[in-house]
Amino acid sequence: MSTYGDRGNVIVLQKRCEWRKIATQVRPVTLETPIKELQSCDLIFMGGAQDRQQKLAGEDFLKRKGPIVTKMVEEGISALFVCAAYQFVGHYYKPYQGDKIPGAGIFDLYTEHPGDQAKRLIGNVVAKIIGADITIVGFENHGGRTYLGPKLKPFAKVIKGYGNNGEDGFEGAVYKNSIGSYFHGPLLPKNPSIADRLISKALERKYGKGELKSLDDKLEHLAKEAVM
Repeated sequence: MSTYGDRGNVIVLQKRCEWRKIATQVRPVTLETPIKELQSCDLIFMGGAQDRQQKLAGEDFLKRKGPIVTKMVEEGISALFVCAAYQFVGHYYKPYQGDKIPGAGIFDLYTEHPGDQAKRLIGNVVAKIIGADITIVGFENHGGRTYLGPKLKPFAKVIKGYGNNGEDGFEGAVYKNSIGSYFHGPLLPKNPSIADRLISKALERKYGKGELKSLDDKLEHLAKEAVM
């Protein structure tokens, strides 16, 4: 799924590896992708979509790919799930019309749409990563409200914007080496530190060493400051 320009996240991961002379191969995952090909990946990205696309992808994910991705996440694969994908790795998503869409249950969370009269959570967002002195920016556009289970840690504290549900002040979630977030548009070009975190964890898992050479991120930081 990639309805909101989230392919930009893949480009950032690829380029930040390339600039460090780390060889990469991008493998698009479709309904037809063999399980073995998915299992061979070192880093997973899953983007956003609307309800219809989420349902189509969800049927395949639950029956074929979900158990494999669950095992990979439990084993510490580096992964980023954005917007609808973030909802889908939870227990379920309840749209304002129709039945619940079952999720993969990888993250201990659930999402519910409060109804067609409810305010949509949309706009630019500023948040601070929990446990790190790093401010991140992004764009959110979601009707569903996501609620984390007691053992699941939020990714960031909202400074401006809505985040997971517009109530508890948190954005996203972290489980092992995987991140879930509502920030799209896309997320990683505006926040290179998150891209490097994903790359570093992937290298550490594959080779036992994840230290990265620094890059000149002046333009990225200026862009982030402009958004803030």
